[in-house]
Amino acid sequence: MERIVGVIPAAGKGIRAYPSTKYVPKVMLEVGGKPLIQRNIELMRDKLGIKRVYVVVAYLGDMIKNHLKNGSELGVDITYLQNDRVDEGLIRSIQVAKEHVKLPFIVILGDELYVNTNHGQILSMLKQDFNAICAIKKTDNRALIKKNYSVSLRKGKIVSLTEKPQQIENRNLGCGTYVLKPSFFDYIEKTPRSSVSKKVELTDVINTIATQAGRVLPFFLRGDYVNVNTVYDLNMANYVFRNAIFKKCEVSVIIPALNEEKTITCVVKDFKRQKVDEVIVLPGNSTDDTVKQAEKAGAKIVTSLGHGQTPGYGEKLKRGMEVAKGDILILTEADGTFRAKDLGKILEYLKDADMVVGTRTTKQMIEQGANMDWFLRWGNIFLGKVMQLLWLRDEPRFTDVGCTYRGLWKDTFLKIKDNLKATGPEFSPEMMVEVLRAKRRVLEIPVSYFQRVSGESKHSGTYRRKMKTGLRMLFLMFKRRLR
Repeated sequence: MERIVGVIPAAGKGIRAYPSTKYVPKVMLEVGGKPLIQRNIELMRDKLGIKRVYVVVAYLGDMIKNHLKNGSELGVDITYLQNDRVDEGLIRSIQVAKEHVKLPFIVILGDELYVNTNHGQILSMLKQDFNAICAIKKTDNRALIKKNYSVSLRKGKIVSLTEKPQQIENRNLGCGTYVLKPSFFDYIEKTPRSSVSKKVELTDVINTIATQAGRVLPFFLRGDYVNVNTVYDLNMANYVFRNAIFKKCEVSVIIPALNEEKTITCVVKDFKRQKVDEVIVLPGNSTDDTVKQAEKAGAKIVTSLGHGQTPGYGEKLKRGMEVAKGDILILTEADGTFRAKDLGKILEYLKDADMVVGTRTTKQMIEQGANMDWFLRWGNIFLGKVMQLLWLRDEPRFTDVGCTYRGLWKDTFLKIKDNLKATGPEFSPEMMVEVLRAKRRVLEIPVSYFQRVSGESKHSGTYRRKMKTGLRMLFLMFKRRLR
């Protein structure tokens, strides 16, 4: 018996998601570190048992092909079809698959996110008498229905569909999962072009089937669903996905250190009390009891950087992130200037961002005696605004590029890892720059900043050091922007 096949339209330019789609096709935008199209292929494979998938490409199609290849790594067989008339819209991307589908086939739009859905139940509907099946999700959010399509039901069947309706009469949100029979193609010629888009719309074709032939069935979708049309939708998709998996995510805290025996015990225990999954201390060339005290407090010690060079600040952090087992990476200091009381805040915002950086420039959150005088505070604000201007199109907001208390997803680190070259304090803004260059989202939140328990900052203890550090950071930002 021949298996049911899948079709994924992936030819569109994604204009509404610009500038994220300037160099990347919309279906290749990542959610949780994985392209949308890959997630939908895996959904077809795992929930529907589909082994053959037809991917219809056009705009930047080679990027899709280079990532998915022939599908063998995903356990499916992918055949690429070319949409040579992409301006005719989505219906053309389905039409080019006409010669390849003989049985009912399943279409899932390549730019949608499904999380914990019941797609597998579609298989039980294939034995019913139908001409088409459309996925429907019940929602109270009328704005979502207006952006997708509405569905009217009568006696368990779909009687009409309306693309981007102005008047909402029910709670039925039409989604981008369909089961179509080959007879579907006969109705394309019978469907007039939309008066709005001037194209034949997929929704209108199915509406023609419903009114002329009947037997269009609803599949009631459960779980989370996001239709990614804009950058805002992409951010929402990432939030929905991360919120769904958050309780299962492991958290690694990474602490670079150099002769911090007086503070490391307190810092490690502070974070251990928050029940993080691991605390990693990188002591570098410490000559005191930093290692002994950190181990006694329950930290994992990482001393090797994989080469014989003297480790710098950036090299320690990079190595710590490489070996960390966590899905979420938290970077902090060994000198007690940051506390675990702000950890929950960072974690919560990480549901909405690829990286969350702290800012020490909120005066109400700076402890008296902390190393944050007017010169350092306004210097960081200045550098933050320079970074904002250099990456203005990405709309970041920064007031502190030197704050080393931050969190990021492991998949975000892996995306930028090869571009992290700085070994000194400029590693902090370098991370921010590279996340922006990777078209990922960076959010800044205020964190408390405390007085050092002992010693002096190695990069901002004197005005000369502050100037030197600031210039290194400024040079890095301009160099990366001009690259």
